[in-house]
Amino acid sequence: MAGNKTTLAPVRRESSRRSKPAGREAGARPRDKTVALGPDSRQAQLFGADPGFEDRSAEHTAYLHALTENNPLAIVALDANRRIQMCNPAFEKMFGYHQAEILGAELDSLLAPSEHASEARELTWRAAGGELVRATTRRRRSNGSLVDVQILGVPLVVNGKRIGSFGMYEDITERRKAEAAQRRAEERFRSLFENAVEGIFQTTPDGRLLSANPALARMCGYASPGEMMESVRNVGETVYLEPQRREKFKQLMEENGVVESFEYQIRRKDGATIWVSEHARAVRDADCKIVSYEGTMEDVTDHKRAELERQVTFEIIHAVNVTDKLDDLLGLIHLALNKVLYAENCFVALFEPTTGMFHFPFFMDHYDVAPPPQQVGRSCTAYVYRTGQAMLIPQEKFDQLAEQGEVELVGTPSPSWLGVPLRTPAATIGVLVVQHYQDEKAYTERDLEFLSSVGGQIAFAIERKRAEEKVRESEARLRVLIEQLPAVLWTVDKDLRFTSVLGAGLTRLGLKPNQLVGLSLLDYFETADQTFLPIAAHRRAVAGEAMTFHVEWKSGSYACHAEALRDASGKLQGAICMSLDITDRKQLEEQLRQAQKMEAVGRLAGGIAHDFNNLLMVIQGYADLLADRVPTGDPLRRNAEQIQMAAQRATSLTRQLLAFSRKQMLAPKVLNVQTVVSDMEKILRRLIGEDVALETSSAPDLWLVKADRSQIEQVILNLAVNARDAMPQGGRLTIETMNVELDASYAHPPAVLSPGKYVMLAVTDNGSGMDAETQAHIFEPFFTTKEKGKGTGLGLATVYGIVKQSGGYVWVYSEPGRGTSFKIYLPRIEDTQPGGSRDRKPDTLSLPRGSETVLLVEDEKGVRELAREYLEMSGYTVIEAENGHMALELAGMHAGQIHLLMTDVVMPGISGRELAERVSQIRPEIKILYMSGYTDQAVVHHGILETDAVLLQKPFTAATLASKLREILTLEVVQ
Repeated sequence: MAGNKTTLAPVRRESSRRSKPAGREAGARPRDKTVALGPDSRQAQLFGADPGFEDRSAEHTAYLHALTENNPLAIVALDANRRIQMCNPAFEKMFGYHQAEILGAELDSLLAPSEHASEARELTWRAAGGELVRATTRRRRSNGSLVDVQILGVPLVVNGKRIGSFGMYEDITERRKAEAAQRRAEERFRSLFENAVEGIFQTTPDGRLLSANPALARMCGYASPGEMMESVRNVGETVYLEPQRREKFKQLMEENGVVESFEYQIRRKDGATIWVSEHARAVRDADCKIVSYEGTMEDVTDHKRAELERQVTFEIIHAVNVTDKLDDLLGLIHLALNKVLYAENCFVALFEPTTGMFHFPFFMDHYDVAPPPQQVGRSCTAYVYRTGQAMLIPQEKFDQLAEQGEVELVGTPSPSWLGVPLRTPAATIGVLVVQHYQDEKAYTERDLEFLSSVGGQIAFAIERKRAEEKVRESEARLRVLIEQLPAVLWTVDKDLRFTSVLGAGLTRLGLKPNQLVGLSLLDYFETADQTFLPIAAHRRAVAGEAMTFHVEWKSGSYACHAEALRDASGKLQGAICMSLDITDRKQLEEQLRQAQKMEAVGRLAGGIAHDFNNLLMVIQGYADLLADRVPTGDPLRRNAEQIQMAAQRATSLTRQLLAFSRKQMLAPKVLNVQTVVSDMEKILRRLIGEDVALETSSAPDLWLVKADRSQIEQVILNLAVNARDAMPQGGRLTIETMNVELDASYAHPPAVLSPGKYVMLAVTDNGSGMDAETQAHIFEPFFTTKEKGKGTGLGLATVYGIVKQSGGYVWVYSEPGRGTSFKIYLPRIEDTQPGGSRDRKPDTLSLPRGSETVLLVEDEKGVRELAREYLEMSGYTVIEAENGHMALELAGMHAGQIHLLMTDVVMPGISGRELAERVSQIRPEIKILYMSGYTDQAVVHHGILETDAVLLQKPFTAATLASKLREILTLEVVQ
């Protein structure tokens, strides 16, 4: 360098081609022993004055030379003009220059690329100016290539004076590549972190969120990771739906250090919940203490939903197989649906085609109760049913449909309503509905799609369950029918072994259902005879021939039928047989024959009594006339009185015959039941015998009833006889009457009485009594507990019929060994109530007289003549006719008024009823009096009891006739 400045002498290097001096290290370069520092007199003086200094200076110079030559950093020294004074081998190697080539060259022009020229000059000036500078930049090699370097510029100061600078260059190409690679990696990681689909996080064990990527923030409902980290202070409390799952996560981390596919539910910022699956690892410090967790999180809500939907489908199918009742099936379906969507308010409405109504086999709701069956109407449910479309109906949609007139509000309004039709391939059978009363967004289109998809399966399940229930009901009815069938039904195989035995008829045989299964017919009938009728019949049935036969077995009679038993393909499997126990029927047939005999005897007795009544009337009538005309004391009067007494006894006998055949005339009257009991007391004491004590009691003001006296007498007689037979060793018979007023409580079993006022007639004994089974049959015709030949079984049946015919009720109470009480309830009739005649005897002390005209019609001449004499004795004008045709002619021809028609009921040709109707057409004002000694069946047949006609029973006396005539002709008969 020029000028008066101190300069650094360049280091001279010998050519590398020269041989190395002995003793020099390999690679060392020869140097001059001294380094000229320039013309500095002071330094020269120092060197010359102290010979030791030169040695020390040479050593120091060698040390510096070695430090420079062996330094891996490229070193270059510059003078004050930025020109190169020296460089070390590392510099030569880095930039491709030799020191000799570049000595005196300007460093910046040599190395700095054009784009870095100003930067290079600035660095050099700053270093030369005394500033320590550092820079990372690029420099140019001799071959023009660029190298990344880190430069350290240091000022050179000698004796306090800046004489230049030197620079150290470090090749940082590889480091820059590594840094670039790291930056690229970091960028890729950042991009991955920022753009990852999965959530990426880092948290502390106490739940503080250290980092979160955007995917995680979005997953949790936050706008950005920053917002999430600001809001979430503790993920266990804020994010986890179930905090105990966070504790489970921490436990697994402590034990294993990692978790994989750890699933749990989290709560989003908006309150919604989602399912996530987490993969994470524990980060530990040097002491192996966990300092953080880092990992990824995936939203698996759709996956979980799909799994749950598949599970629901499976559970519906499973429910069909494990339940017997529709209610149980729908309950399980509801539990399954609740796993996927909110179904706390859920119901199923099924349409019943036969009624056109919805009914609700399943209904669960927090506000409404299950409604009764109802018409389809215009509810949302009905809308879904009519349209056949699944509907998600929030409040806005409901308002639109309501405005269009499609729907109307039914029940509690709900802002979120979801309904799907239940469809089978054949038809829509109903609607499945879920609803939420608070959250309008409770259901989504995904829920609608899901519920629609399972709607068909639910409909199929319901239809199958209903079909199964119908089959079970049918089977149960068939089972009950077979088990309660008063017969025995059985099947046998080809070897005549029982394969099934059922029916209520087994009880009489002392067998239980299927007790005989496995036993052969030969063993059961205890025979080896193949020709025995039941065995032979079964053989023929197994061969395919239907057989009907009768068998007597174990004191019973059985009608049997057997047919071939075939499988579904028609192949013979054995025989199916049924037997009907006809033992009772045979007994009933015998009883019927006996009853028919009694009926024949009764008809004979009734016919005889009718004819005998006519004869008695003539005998008694003329005896009465004779007695009235013969003076007292005359012997003939005694004869007449004997005739009267005989006629009266004959009349009594006739009435007994009528009572025996139950053919007495029906004539309801207003009567006092206690009067009837009192009048019968003597005959009852003779009837029941001396060993049975008879007690009677009655209310002092007993109400009146309207009934046929003879029928009430028959009831009392039958009950008394029944009680006597129940006390063969003697006892006590009590007959009591009282007034009772029954309320609505008696309208239920066992009493079954209409509320009202009744007269109660009770007949009680302390005899053998009856059990419940016997009481259940006592009023059945022909039912009797008496020995054969000692009872017909008609006594209590007659009692029941009479009482019911009189508008009353029969009630019985009995205990075995304690006795029996029969209570007869007859409706009260007010004493002032008109209608019918009172039960009183005619006044025979005087004969009421009259002057009216009477048309007398009687086909029996003796009776007709006697009746005419009675009428004329009482002052009446008599027009006599022997039959109906003659009576009609006389009624039409007679010029004057005919006040009364007195006719027999049963006559040849025109009956008394028809005659009365036809005469009434001719003479509307005419009064009618019927007389008859015929049976009540004949009277009913001719319509007497269905009219308001007045009856006069043969035989009758002149006094009876006279009273009856005045009663008809002078009094208003109130019907």
